[in-house]
Amino acid sequence: MRYRVARWAAGGFLVTAFWALYAFPTFVPTTSAEMLLYTLARFTQPIVAVGAHLHVGIRVYWVLLANVATYAVAGLIVESLATKIRSCGLT
Repeated sequence: MRYRVARWAAGGFLVTAFWALYAFPTFVPTTSAEMLLYTLARFTQPIVAVGAHLHVGIRVYWVLLANVATYAVAGLIVESLATKIRSCGLT
């Protein structure tokens, strides 16, 4: 199970790395398609949504660290529930 949780954390790292690489060369969203992408970025990175709500800037490495931790906790919850369901014989 620890490898599965590590995969979740790696997924969080990759999501943040993708958005950092995407956002680096772009400017403030001006079209509706870019607003959709910005909303998707805030949905996949919860710390960015919190920073936008509180009107504070968060550095990329803190977003990276927080997103890895968030995805790891989400993976731990999902994998624990999946293990519990498998052990009960519900699948």
